[in-house]
Amino acid sequence: MTGMPAASPSPKRGIRILADDRERTARVVEVLEAMTGVEVIRQRLKVGDYQINEWLFERKTLLDFAESIKDGRLFSQAKRLVSAGPAAALILEGKASDLAQSRMRREALQGALISLSLIYQIPILRSFDPNETARLLLYAGEQLHRDQIDHISRQGRRPKRRRKLQLYVLQGLPGIGPEKAGRLLERFGSVERVMAANEQDLQLVPGIGERIARTIRWLLEADQAGSVGD
Repeated sequence: MTGMPAASPSPKRGIRILADDRERTARVVEVLEAMTGVEVIRQRLKVGDYQINEWLFERKTLLDFAESIKDGRLFSQAKRLVSAGPAAALILEGKASDLAQSRMRREALQGALISLSLIYQIPILRSFDPNETARLLLYAGEQLHRDQIDHISRQGRRPKRRRKLQLYVLQGLPGIGPEKAGRLLERFGSVERVMAANEQDLQLVPGIGERIARTIRWLLEADQAGSVGD
């Protein structure tokens, strides 16, 4: 997050979680504070409801999720999340029956979930209630802590071969996994040519449709272009 040091695991208490002081449901914070090995710091976060290391977590009840689709808040919030830090996730909290009163079509909900996960690259975590949300945050903190330790132990082991490094770089593009990265490199021959390719050329690669191609170009030309879908 810009202007804010990333929260890191405390050597005395284990996992440190920043909680936005405007979080409407204090129950999640109360459960976290009662957990052994968790340090909760309440402070004002510019984006998101919780922060663990560099990860930002936005928590939404299923009903609020549906309402945010209706009033257009969802995707503006998603854009702020992905632009505020290197990693962000969405926690959807509640039971499926909670959506009944929203009267929103299933297709609209599925479309929003697809856009968040595939276009915005935001992982979506599901929880039943505030208690489970707190446990998810704890598990996330533990996993991130272990990964951080493992990353330190692996320093210097990043693939040395040029092709592996090229694939590594290409997988940083939105919607691009290992297979699509390989297809891109096979077609264009270099990372430089992939970055210079226009939408039409990108769409010639199997698995890369109009939406992914447009999102890639939007990312690479962010200073000139508007938001995705404009």
